[in-house]
Amino acid sequence: MKHIWAPWRIRSFTQPKTGCAFCSIQEEQDGPGNLVVWRSESCLVVLNRYPYTSGHVLVIAKEHISSLEGLTPACRAEMMELATRCMTILRAVYQPDGFNLGANIGGPAGAAIPGHVHLHIVPRWSGDTHFMTVLDSTRVLPEALEETYQRFRQAWLAQA
Repeated sequence: MKHIWAPWRIRSFTQPKTGCAFCSIQEEQDGPGNLVVWRSESCLVVLNRYPYTSGHVLVIAKEHISSLEGLTPACRAEMMELATRCMTILRAVYQPDGFNLGANIGGPAGAAIPGHVHLHIVPRWSGDTHFMTVLDSTRVLPEALEETYQRFRQAWLAQA
């Protein structure tokens, strides 16, 4: 039997699920605990707690709205500007070969938090389809989430 330790995940099923995870982090102090990198007028930039790759970032609307068309035009524009800035910083910090940029709108589309619209920015590298993912449906992340947070936030603040 194979074991891969992911102790940070224990919180996802031992803490009671009340309310929206994206709404609750808005009331917390920014830092490695909630992975909030930046707050703008209408959005948050947050590292994904369960990343597809190191550097997987979310741009989250502050308002609890389930779809892009429900947001104001200003919020949608700000989301895209923040996503672009995330890509610029990820290029500087991680030198990815490409990106996946997208949104899963609604549960059937794969949204883990379907009631709160957000964008995913996922850095990608040539050959990053590691054999563990292909053969065993397991991801291997080369960097601790706390280190990713420190590197990304430091680069973000340097460009502010």
